[in-house]
Amino acid sequence: MPTEVRPIGDAELPAWFEAASSVFFMWPWGEPQATADFRKAHMDLDRTRAAFDGDRIVGTFRTFPTPLTVPGGGSLTASAVTAVTVRSTHRRRGILSAMQADDIARASAAGEAVGVLIASEWPIYGRYGYGPATWRGRWTLRTRAARFKADPIGTVEVVAAKRARELIPGIYERYRAGQPGEIGRTDFRWDVDLGIVQPPGRPKVNTIFAIHRAEDGTPDGYATYHGEEKWDDGIPDNVLILDELHGASEPAELALWQYLASIDLVATINADTRRAREPLMWHLEDARALRLRELGEFLWVRLFDVPAALTARGYERSDRLVIDVVDRLGGGNGPATGRFELDASPHGATCLPTRRDADVTLDVAALGAAYLGGTRLRDAVRAGGATESTTGALARADALLATADEPWCSTWF
Repeated sequence: MPTEVRPIGDAELPAWFEAASSVFFMWPWGEPQATADFRKAHMDLDRTRAAFDGDRIVGTFRTFPTPLTVPGGGSLTASAVTAVTVRSTHRRRGILSAMQADDIARASAAGEAVGVLIASEWPIYGRYGYGPATWRGRWTLRTRAARFKADPIGTVEVVAAKRARELIPGIYERYRAGQPGEIGRTDFRWDVDLGIVQPPGRPKVNTIFAIHRAEDGTPDGYATYHGEEKWDDGIPDNVLILDELHGASEPAELALWQYLASIDLVATINADTRRAREPLMWHLEDARALRLRELGEFLWVRLFDVPAALTARGYERSDRLVIDVVDRLGGGNGPATGRFELDASPHGATCLPTRRDADVTLDVAALGAAYLGGTRLRDAVRAGGATESTTGALARADALLATADEPWCSTWF
């Protein structure tokens, strides 16, 4: 019997969670029925799909719409892909390809310009037109070596979870509006992340919430963190695990770092989902106190509607290019296929289909990687994926898509 891919109904949600948890078995999912009861009011079942082998769910796939901040401060609606699994008993049967094709067709028909996801493995999603568009750093700050070049501005207050719930989402939105690569967060997500509600099966963590206020008293930054004990030989070398730190301005972020570095009994701060390049380094007397432990890609981007996507973002240079986009999906062409004339400048951009000769031909995955300005186009096509018809066109496209400030996404989904 061929595999069927379709949205699920209410009664199938526990089986859907059971199938997903059988693949990501290392995560604390909780009992499937309890998880379904907890989550169903906040899931769009039309966007929650499954692959069926007979009446058994053997693959899962879910999307949700989210605002995505793009270079220049604009925003467009992205289709965020999550909970993608195929049972280990059904690998290598084309199930993921079928779910991807179904999703891309649905997203394109719905008018969503781009798709975004966080890849469990690098090799998977380039086949479906996604490219690595933002990067994350894992950093360690040795607090006893951290000396700051200037005093902090404003004040920091530790608050309870309910007060954090009132303040943090608004601060995050101010930050997100100016941070290319970042996505939106729902009220339900904030309730979970800030400990207002407790998901089944997830261990409770003693999270601390710190709020920064500007000199006029306006809340403009926050940090959430917890800790790990380390008392070798009776010496307090405890580790502060920074879950999140955001500010509406760099001074707000810096003040929160200074607060964290001053906490008694802490020798090390570990931050796992930060920028690839941290501004904090340049505010330290000894920048070696801050070390990059690991660098990896984070948000992957796929273009569905090339004119809408390229028109929505800002540009720091001026140029006009005709780009032929190759979008191979399965045995045919994907929705980004076409030839488009991009006329861009710092004052705005237009992108329209054209019959003019192409200056450069690009694979859709390479264009997705470079879309937010965090991956250089010239890097995305080093192993192939570009053909230059006009001399210098690839370098011009690379320069046009690049941005001075790197995009960053800190939001797991």
